[in-house]
Amino acid sequence: MTPKERAEKAAAAMWAGDNASKWAGMAITHIDEGTATLEMIVEAHHCNGHGICHGGVSFMLADSAFAFACNSRNQSTVAQHNVISFIAPGRRGDRLIANATELSLTGRSGIYDVTVTNQDGQRIAEFRGFSRAINGNLFDEE
Repeated sequence: MTPKERAEKAAAAMWAGDNASKWAGMAITHIDEGTATLEMIVEAHHCNGHGICHGGVSFMLADSAFAFACNSRNQSTVAQHNVISFIAPGRRGDRLIANATELSLTGRSGIYDVTVTNQDGQRIAEFRGFSRAINGNLFDEE
């Protein structure tokens, strides 16, 4: 199995049980070893009292991209801690795109950067995720 095939199979296994990302309207548009891209359209129910995309929604999108990137080797992995900096607001109708990239993987710990942009390439947020591998796999490898 190639690293990309492993990442795709791991993503399919995770996606099958990921009701939160599906509920929010996300879609996986790219997956490979150590990387993932998820996208979503900002709908009215994603907007806060200021009429802009709620920061928690942008965080959720970035966190989901992070999760698919750090689980791409079929090793069950969870977030240890994450930080986000909001740069510009997402607006209703925007397509938000979260690109996650692995910066470091040493032993059980990883560091991932996720950039969230809109359809015009405007940077919406920068997220850094710190992962920790736990026992288990997403699927049985033969």
